[in-house]
Amino acid sequence: MSFLEIAKQSAQKAGKLLREHFGQNQLVNEVETHDIKLQMDVDCQRLIESCILDAFPDHSIVGEEESHGNEKGEYRWVVDPLDGTVNYTYAIPHFCVSVALQRRNPGARTALGGYESIVGVIYDPMRDELFWAEKGKGAYLNGKRLTVSPRAKISEAILSVGFAKTEETINEGLHYYKSLVKAARKIRTMGSAALDLAYVAAGRMDMYLEFKVRLWDIGAGILLVEEAGGTVEVRAAGTLPHMFETMASNGKIQWREHVEKSE
Repeated sequence: MSFLEIAKQSAQKAGKLLREHFGQNQLVNEVETHDIKLQMDVDCQRLIESCILDAFPDHSIVGEEESHGNEKGEYRWVVDPLDGTVNYTYAIPHFCVSVALQRRNPGARTALGGYESIVGVIYDPMRDELFWAEKGKGAYLNGKRLTVSPRAKISEAILSVGFAKTEETINEGLHYYKSLVKAARKIRTMGSAALDLAYVAAGRMDMYLEFKVRLWDIGAGILLVEEAGGTVEVRAAGTLPHMFETMASNGKIQWREHVEKSE
């Protein structure tokens, strides 16, 4: 079975489990100020790992819940079993499974440690929307090819500004939000970075911006956006591993001129 088919299969199996337990009382493993960790995250991660490692036992996995194998090998899978955990916990039907396969490439982004995404799958089980992309082969939603939006005027654009979990990154996000909300048609903060990126790829939104987002949140989505004709900027952020500043757009929106200088 191909890399893409394994990614699709694993994401859909995890999505089915999430859908079956949606709206039920959840076993909470950990509570943070701005986040929640569920046993469901762990269960879905292990389901995905089983699918991948049964097919490719020599590959490594980098995941939100746990990592396995040699991270310095040629291939690594980047897994977020439940992106939008707080939404899921509160029975808000906006969350997804994100699975990406990355291959070591000396010419890849330095920020990503010399790896590039070659397969990306994002599955929204509540809408049964399966987004996927392969390097050089385009991006798709349930078989229909995706292209980013044609909008060039920020006054016509819908943007997403994500907020991370520290005071510093929240303040940074608020600074950009305050500036851009005055210029854009609308700004959304929807609670799933992976779906934000999928929506940029699908032309539903025009830009996504977040400070200090983790690799597993963006691993599949950055490939989707680029294969749909958009652009993605990724920079390492902070000292924690796999932490990034990310800006993805249709490549046409001029937004920086609208951001007010911080005092």
